[in-house]
Amino acid sequence: MSHKKIAPLFDGPLDIVGDVHGEIEPLKKLLRHLDYDSQGAHPDGRRLVFVGDLCDRGPDSPGVIELVQGLVERDLAQCLAGNHELNILRSSSKPGNRWFLDPDHEEMREAGEFWHSLAAPDSHKPKWLNFFASLPLALEREDLRVVHAAWVPGEIAALRRAAGSTLEVYRTYEEQTLQAIEMEGLHHAIENETARWHHLLEDRNAKIPLLTATGECEERHQMGNPVRVATSGVERLAREPFWSNGKWRMCDRVRWWDEYEEAVPVVVGHYWRQLAPVTASSHASSKPQLFGETAASDWLGAKANVFCVDFSVGARYQERKSGVNEFGTRLAALRWPERELWFETGRYQP
Repeated sequence: MSHKKIAPLFDGPLDIVGDVHGEIEPLKKLLRHLDYDSQGAHPDGRRLVFVGDLCDRGPDSPGVIELVQGLVERDLAQCLAGNHELNILRSSSKPGNRWFLDPDHEEMREAGEFWHSLAAPDSHKPKWLNFFASLPLALEREDLRVVHAAWVPGEIAALRRAAGSTLEVYRTYEEQTLQAIEMEGLHHAIENETARWHHLLEDRNAKIPLLTATGECEERHQMGNPVRVATSGVERLAREPFWSNGKWRMCDRVRWWDEYEEAVPVVVGHYWRQLAPVTASSHASSKPQLFGETAASDWLGAKANVFCVDFSVGARYQERKSGVNEFGTRLAALRWPERELWFETGRYQP
């Protein structure tokens, strides 16, 4: 199996698809709007690039993975590993991914948070794990770069040098970080914070102070591991705790694109951009908001050459629960080199 972390991006015109999160019907609608046939071929020879996070939270992660893996195998698409694929590779059980890792979990039972999610058949798991393990962490060509969360030059350079599988590289950096934390004695402060607050860290209604040692540890694990940076971005100690993905967090996501000085444009997913306000109960609404007053079609950063193509379709399960008449979330694609933004409802017209 190839272990190339930074791989060549397809030549020619592309349609770069944001995080799908198991939303098979929006994906099929988007591909039809983009003029792909039922086999994934395009009359003009365009090809697809998926930024990762194919799975979790939505109703049919198995269907999405099967569809995208088939396209990749027929050389009609490329796909990156996102943080959700990485979590499954690591067997890291988190809200939304128990369809694969723990189908007997209470969230998968009737009336559970993700009871609507189809469970993975055991017979397919080895094939999907091999597929996830084969995915690069970034794609590049002369005029464009694609990564799930963050293109930070130093971390990308480290991934170019790294030998072994993505999981092996991840574990090597994790071990280095753990050793440094222990050598510096930081683990004692973390143990004290954990002993006092651990029983409230998964209680959304709890009043939690900023746990600075815990936050510093989170930052060290994140920024000391280039696999984490590529798949879940740049994070730094927060000013106050915030609730995300089932627990209180002490590190904020950072607008890394404001520090990106290179000329080559970058397309990412991951960051829960919004076309319109999402319902108050939505998963996305609890995350730090990074986009301010930017319009949906705006490019970001110091050079206005970074584009986020994730429009929060991973929160659609919450919208269904709330009974909205019209979804505020979207599944998106960016056409390159045209720089057109398309949704499953058609081309975006500002």
